[in-house]
Amino acid sequence: MALRRWQLSFLLLPLLVLAPAAQGQPVEGTVIRVVDGDTIYVKLADRVEKIRYIGMNTPETHHPTKGEEPGGREAAETNRRLVGGKRVRLELDVRTRDRYGRLLAYVWVDDVMVNAELLRLGCAQVMTVPPNVKHQELLLRSTRLGEAGQ
Repeated sequence: MALRRWQLSFLLLPLLVLAPAAQGQPVEGTVIRVVDGDTIYVKLADRVEKIRYIGMNTPETHHPTKGEEPGGREAAETNRRLVGGKRVRLELDVRTRDRYGRLLAYVWVDDVMVNAELLRLGCAQVMTVPPNVKHQELLLRSTRLGEAGQ
């Protein structure tokens, strides 16, 4: 079965949108929904991607078996204040997607890495999953800064 031109375009669009990120260049978009403390939806060009923050984890708010974990609402609200409706820059690492198909990224608002800020504020814990370790030291330092301020 031959693909029509529009079908081929539809299949190649994700590659074109993420091509700069694959070459180490950040991709920019606008946050259209905050799911919880470590997951957002971002409009990139003509499509929407579900983004999972790299290097950290927050308590769950909608887990199918665990339900809502303590601190989950606070983490989600803090994330909403940091990124909700804002223009963000997504920096990818070695592995670009997780097993659920979410785009994995370090999320920046201006000069602030949101992943690190959530750690500094005590809303998250470091969770390093190799090979995505580019900013591991920064994330660990952010946790220590948060602990020192408490």
